[in-house]
Amino acid sequence: MPDTSSPPRAPHIWEALSAILVLVVSISSAIVFYETDPHIAMLLGVVAAAIVGLRCGYKWATIQDGMIAGIANSLQAVIILMIIGILIGLWILSGVVPSLLYYGLLVLEPEIFLPTALIICAITSLATGTSWGTTGTIGVALMGIGAGLGFPLPIVAGACLSGAYFGDKMSPLSDTTNLAPAMAGTDLYTHIRHMMYTTGVAFGLTLVIEIALGFQYGGSDADVAQVKQILETLDKHFFINPVFLIPPVLVIVAAYRRVPAIPGIVAGAVVAALLGLALQGNTFEQVLNVAFGGYTSETGVKAVDKLLSKGA
Repeated sequence: MPDTSSPPRAPHIWEALSAILVLVVSISSAIVFYETDPHIAMLLGVVAAAIVGLRCGYKWATIQDGMIAGIANSLQAVIILMIIGILIGLWILSGVVPSLLYYGLLVLEPEIFLPTALIICAITSLATGTSWGTTGTIGVALMGIGAGLGFPLPIVAGACLSGAYFGDKMSPLSDTTNLAPAMAGTDLYTHIRHMMYTTGVAFGLTLVIEIALGFQYGGSDADVAQVKQILETLDKHFFINPVFLIPPVLVIVAAYRRVPAIPGIVAGAVVAALLGLALQGNTFEQVLNVAFGGYTSETGVKAVDKLLSKGA
């Protein structure tokens, strides 16, 4: 007997928009009015999209296969994000992130303050994979230093935000940077390499502008109390040494050599853990606990503790 069922059709504009509207309204309501997590709201969006698919003539089995395929495409990113949580915690525990921050803050000078702030925030965000964490900690400290140097605060904020967002966008530790190639069907480092064509140019132009503004607004009388406090805190609680720059260099070299993301990031975490055991005085129990539950900083300095309390 011939199959008389009509083939699936493309959704009408109003059907597609209705599914999107349900998703947007549900998430907005969950966050704005009920101040709760958007997970159930996102599920409602999925239900709306499934209903549209059924209306268009797709069988449930086809819709379900599409959901499973979408989940499968994101699994690599999920695994990478799990490993990143381990890596960040171990990098902080072993002294990698503290060393990056310490050496970055040491180079502050009035004439080069703005480009330095841009680069410091970019490096911090690149090392931690978070722009919010960078701007909310190091960015706040740099804003105070900029005010003491006589820089207009909007200009300082622009330098900090530009560096933080550049580092977050280019970091193999960033969640959005991992999810984007997973959804597009490519690998992480190919995605990062191609972003350099646009993001790298934007960062270069911003650096030139910040250098020019630095010479225009640079002063000589700086209130470096905040930076000094951070440096003293890092030096007191961590063994700061250039050898701890090896793990991030290793990850960068792995990215350049097109090593797959998962083994490259794992190598960075393992090397950091070994350096922490050998030089930082960490115990194997600490390494395991931080790898599982993240690192909690208890230095007593709010800016440092907020920045360094991260990980799995």
